[in-house]
Amino acid sequence: MKEIYNYDQKRLARLSKALGHPVRIYIMELLSRQACCYSGDLSEELPIAKSTLSQHLKELKNAGLIQGETEAPKIKYCINQKNWEDAKMLFEKFWKK
Repeated sequence: MKEIYNYDQKRLARLSKALGHPVRIYIMELLSRQACCYSGDLSEELPIAKSTLSQHLKELKNAGLIQGETEAPKIKYCINQKNWEDAKMLFEKFWKK
């Protein structure tokens, strides 16, 4: 069977899913205002369970929008700048159609 979706369409759908929750949008906005943030700081900032926060961070990380670096006992999260720029270009291209 012939594939009807191209790479950009699949990537845009994945990014949209990752950004499809207000907590994830909040995390991305927070990280865009600072260089990085520790997971412990995020859990103090957001009124959600640590396990729920962890799932949101995992979704953003799996989509390539953020990256995490372990600095025991914490994890430092930052926006993946290259992938974020690629995401912005994909969304711009989509909205211009």
